[in-house]
Amino acid sequence: MAGEEFLRSIEATFRQAVSCIKATDGAEAIPDGLAHKIMVANSTYVVRFGVRLRGELHTFTGYRSVHSEHFEPAKGGIRFAPDVSQDEVEALAALMTYKCALVEVPFGGSKGGVIIDPREWTVPELERITRRFTHELAKRDLIHPSQNVPAPDVGTGEREMAWIADEYKRLHPSDLNAWACVTGKPLGKGGIAGRTEATGRGVQYALQSFFSHPDDVEKTGLSAGLAGKRIIVQGLGNVGFHAALFLSREDKALVTHVLERDGTVINHDGVDIEALHAHIRETGGTVGFPGHIESGMEMLEAEADILIPAAMELAITKDNAPRIKTPLIIEAANGPVSAEADALLRDRGVVIIPDLYANAGGVTVSYFEWIKNLTHIRFGRMQRRESEGHYAAIVHGIESMTGKEFPAELRSAALEGGTELDLVRSGLEDTMRSTYETISAEWNNNPAIIDLRTAAMSVAVQRIAQSYASLGI
Repeated sequence: MAGEEFLRSIEATFRQAVSCIKATDGAEAIPDGLAHKIMVANSTYVVRFGVRLRGELHTFTGYRSVHSEHFEPAKGGIRFAPDVSQDEVEALAALMTYKCALVEVPFGGSKGGVIIDPREWTVPELERITRRFTHELAKRDLIHPSQNVPAPDVGTGEREMAWIADEYKRLHPSDLNAWACVTGKPLGKGGIAGRTEATGRGVQYALQSFFSHPDDVEKTGLSAGLAGKRIIVQGLGNVGFHAALFLSREDKALVTHVLERDGTVINHDGVDIEALHAHIRETGGTVGFPGHIESGMEMLEAEADILIPAAMELAITKDNAPRIKTPLIIEAANGPVSAEADALLRDRGVVIIPDLYANAGGVTVSYFEWIKNLTHIRFGRMQRRESEGHYAAIVHGIESMTGKEFPAELRSAALEGGTELDLVRSGLEDTMRSTYETISAEWNNNPAIIDLRTAAMSVAVQRIAQSYASLGI
């Protein structure tokens, strides 16, 4: 099963990282007992709940896995999909633990899901199902601002998070921090500017960080800079769309292939991402868009510089890995490359920027939203106008000293204080850039580290081990 293979892939990376830590720091760097404790899930709850719909009672199966509580709350999305399984949610919960540790977000890892195809139910029916699942989680403290904080994932979004938050508030009417029980909410319900774009924006910052390290870029054989780089994007959902949009619009990269369920759109001069996204929203697919062909997954093997799998787990396996031609892969989805495929690609010299780092933008901005909900104040509200006055004084001082007017094209940028979106993007960019510095140094300075994935996991595991040690474990 895909979930079982996904979990095995994460555990294989974990074991490889632990062996590298031992080789560097001595046999007792992370004792075997502690390593096992870090690797396994603390608990997984299975709930089967009934909802009366369409004149009869339907029973749904849901999961919530808590991988680690070395920091609380535990954090992780809730997905609605027909193939949700216990192995899958445990794998994703583990990945969230390591991801939070890597980017220094003080959360443990958790994940949840319901076995359901959202397309088979109306919006009112989905709301009833979501609220009932929330009730089941709340009874077990598996949703709580200080213990377990869900977020959107595959098949869920702002709408579902608003339903969850509202249901939790109904169950806990006196909880002042009730809206912090979940992140990824709409702006009008305690959400934060920049959360929808966060994971895709993080992928952009990750690539920018990689290309700012010439020694790392040299390993791919690519030239410097993102401008003009040919990119294949698999999946134009929320993450793939924003990553493709920002890379093409701001970094002048060329998205030459976009793979979707019903085919691939190809344009070697660069696909118009905004137009394609609008077409998909209007028609439900890519058919009829200029450049559309019926070919699907085999287009992962097309000629390009960068491959961005942004759709699902295990898109690249031992079967198609030998035919992948891009020298650089960045994992925008969770677990798109299997452990076997990872080894094959590494042996061929393909560099992979791992999901553990690459798609951490979502949880980073979720952390900002959680802080906003706990402080009950919008970012920038207290200092924006003060900052503008401070900058204005500097500009006027420069003009007085030089006798010249400040350049008009720079004045507005110099005088404008940061909005919430500006501050969120700044915090996210700083997180992604500083984290890459850390894992690049680990990759290049530790001979036992074989790739960026192992480097990222090594950093994460060492931080978790230190956290457990401080707790006396």
